[in-house]
Amino acid sequence: MISPRNALGLDRASCECLRVVSGAILRSLANSVCMSEMRGGFRPVRWLRGAAACFLTLGTLAACVPTTSPVSPPAAPDTSAAAPARPDAETLKATDYYRRVQAYYLSQGGMRTDSGGRDAPFDARDLAENFLKIAFYDEFSNQGGRLVEGGTQQALHRWQGPVRVALTFSPGIPADRQARITAETSAYLARLSRLTGLPIRLGSDAPNFSVMVLSPPDKRAAAPAIRAFAPGTSEPALRSVIFMKPDIYCTAFSYSTGKSPVYDKSLAVIRSELPDLMTKACLHEEIAQGLGLVNDSPKARPSIFNDNEEFALLTPQDELMLRILYDRRLRPGMSMAAARPIVETIAAELVPGES
Repeated sequence: MISPRNALGLDRASCECLRVVSGAILRSLANSVCMSEMRGGFRPVRWLRGAAACFLTLGTLAACVPTTSPVSPPAAPDTSAAAPARPDAETLKATDYYRRVQAYYLSQGGMRTDSGGRDAPFDARDLAENFLKIAFYDEFSNQGGRLVEGGTQQALHRWQGPVRVALTFSPGIPADRQARITAETSAYLARLSRLTGLPIRLGSDAPNFSVMVLSPPDKRAAAPAIRAFAPGTSEPALRSVIFMKPDIYCTAFSYSTGKSPVYDKSLAVIRSELPDLMTKACLHEEIAQGLGLVNDSPKARPSIFNDNEEFALLTPQDELMLRILYDRRLRPGMSMAAARPIVETIAAELVPGES
């Protein structure tokens, strides 16, 4: 479910779309693209992906026709009475597919919402090693114009100032679902703010973190909106959103100016077709990755930064990794070698006992 740093910008894997329907955001200074260093520009965080792929039949996008009410000649359209948009056939078919995907995960004991408990213990050494792997390695790299898994080691990247998150929805998403996602996101951002010490909140005023919940047609048409929000977004990153594979549920990208190790913008794209738990899982992972935990590790458990989809929501170990990332003893731009002894000291303080 997915941060970018450098040229191509993507640090990690990957995160992805912007809403076409959203208004154009002031263009910021174009981020420099330095792919080999993966520093300036945007850094892909990562994709939340599934175990099985399914090719979906393309449908046609239904139109939303506003009703009109005659007043006095000439008649004026009554936009306040416009009928709500309905999901198109393609989106409805995909919704049914992902409902079955979620049911499969749950039947296999996946997408857990608990904290892990006794069956997923970890000590200070586990915490430190998992953090180093997740915070200092990109999940994706640009190879031949494509984003592929397996990034290189990078310097520490994170935010330094307020994070203003804007939620954008495809018009076919019911109002009650939009309200539910908005409320859950607001509560989650407050939790992240407590963990990181950063001011993080929902707000449409000059947002620097865009979260798009998009239908298949809107996702394919999102390139202009993405470029308006983040002009430095690379073509491979755009294609990863527009032509999102069925086993990719969501994606995220983080951006910095030039070679700065400080993020100043992030973008996450989430499929609107996902059922509630998968949507919430995408929100938890992509936003956290947009803050700097950009990679995944098969050894991280309990954690959402693991592509096996065992855990759906931020776990206690994930919380501790966020606390390490924003500990003042660490600085943006530090190498992993320089950070390791500090990380090990912080991990020992957070998980006391034998390690």
